[in-house]
Amino acid sequence: MNLQHSRINKLVTASIIFGVLFAIITVLVVTDHMAWFDDAVISAVQGLENDWLTSMMKFFTFIGSSLMSVIIFVLVFFFLMIVLKHRRELIMFLIAVGGSELWNLILKDIIQRARPNTHRLIEITGFSFPSGHSMGAFSLYGAITYLLWRHIPSFAGRIVMITAGIALTLLIGISRIYLGVHYPSDILGGYVASATWLMISITLFERYCKRTK
Repeated sequence: MNLQHSRINKLVTASIIFGVLFAIITVLVVTDHMAWFDDAVISAVQGLENDWLTSMMKFFTFIGSSLMSVIIFVLVFFFLMIVLKHRRELIMFLIAVGGSELWNLILKDIIQRARPNTHRLIEITGFSFPSGHSMGAFSLYGAITYLLWRHIPSFAGRIVMITAGIALTLLIGISRIYLGVHYPSDILGGYVASATWLMISITLFERYCKRTK
């Protein structure tokens, strides 16, 4: 078994694991068995509230907003298409990010969970589960991290890039809890749902690359 085939098998396994985890989280949310988790995390995160931290959290929630996501998406899109001329990677990027956004809309419409209604620092409408910010951030920065990882040869460079991607995604998710517009289970569900789709997208891309070598 070559390395690429082994990597594809691991990606398939990861997508199945994340998919099962998302199904479990969804059932727990719908049956109201995540309340203890949500209450504990909200209490801990919002207990840190101060003016400086509120400004920082508003900044990170803006970084994860639809406007910033579209701007970053367009920049990466044109960079892949015009500068690098990586057509295959461009298609993978479109599927990973666009598919995640569509998946989020479908899931929210099916589950229709109301947002938290206590101690909101910003106002927002729409359903709560899974978090669009966390799904969008995970798919966008996850796809960018994967595509950059393919072109960064050094181990140290890859570690720095992965760490930066994880930190940014986590901070965007935490900002939504801090600002009172999402339950922690919304964020967790968003991460896991997006991870499932990202693994599927990467798997399809790797298989395509293997066939066209």
